[in-house]
Amino acid sequence: MTLIIGLTGGIASGKSTVSNMFKAMGITVIDADVESRRAVEIGEPAYFKIIEEFGKDILLENGDIDRQKLGGIIFYQEEKRQILNKIVHPEVRKRMFTAIETAKQNKEAVMVLDIPLLFESGLTFMVDKTILVYVDSNTQVTRLMNRNQLSLEDAQARIHSQMPLEEKVKLADAVINNNGPIEDTKKQLLEILAGWGIHKD
Repeated sequence: MTLIIGLTGGIASGKSTVSNMFKAMGITVIDADVESRRAVEIGEPAYFKIIEEFGKDILLENGDIDRQKLGGIIFYQEEKRQILNKIVHPEVRKRMFTAIETAKQNKEAVMVLDIPLLFESGLTFMVDKTILVYVDSNTQVTRLMNRNQLSLEDAQARIHSQMPLEEKVKLADAVINNNGPIEDTKKQLLEILAGWGIHKD
């Protein structure tokens, strides 16, 4: 029986750090962001639907979708964000279901679905357990500004496009507090897994 763990967090909360810890343990991680990028590559069904909806202005010279330009539209317009989600999310779900089936066939003990919008998108039905990577709001804003070279306003717009981390804490089966050093983060992860009967180094 494969335990499917949904890993989530907020933007710049350190979810990728925890995701990499799972990978280092030899656990399969399917990243929804990677799958969503693959889903909108040239020739994919979602690619054509996005152009139809948002126009050819969002394309780069080589024909790829300009993710930055598209992001600039959807982060400030809720309606446009919903439209994009309705196009991309079903394609991503298909890809994740395929990966789950493969993990089960391979009799893997654990598999992780790394989904930033796990709760917002109502995808908890796909997983057995959920882990939230949490940081306080000041840390989140500072990390995002530094990481993406954003202004305070742009950083806050991206953070506010997601459900607040405080809300997600109430929904998660387990929470990793990622305000401290990386060793502390790993210790919390191992304790959570041990509590679920999964023992890793």
